[in-house]
Amino acid sequence: MKSPSVPDLGVFIKEQRTRSALSVRKLADQAGISNPYLSQIERGLRKPSAEILKSIARALEISTESLYERAGLLDTIERTGVEDSIEADPTLTRSQKQALTEIYRSFVNTTEKETT
Repeated sequence: MKSPSVPDLGVFIKEQRTRSALSVRKLADQAGISNPYLSQIERGLRKPSAEILKSIARALEISTESLYERAGLLDTIERTGVEDSIEADPTLTRSQKQALTEIYRSFVNTTEKETT
């Protein structure tokens, strides 16, 4: 397990919140936590629990694992397949991940039909 890097985690959460065009208040409401607590997490002053990280990930529509890795709760997961890489990308929204996965699968299915 890697050592926790709380400031990095906070910066990452803030970047994801900004990309999602959410205010601190809106994300806090969606994650079910207080504004000051979320602000402290983003500034690296507080280390959130796994349950809080799960709520934040759900509100940001990113994988919980990506936040767990940043918080040092999980070893970095080795991703190999294209679908795993899409799923692991913290910059994509859930709907973007679904769309990319569907496109990828359509290409794979087309290629398989052409080679048989």
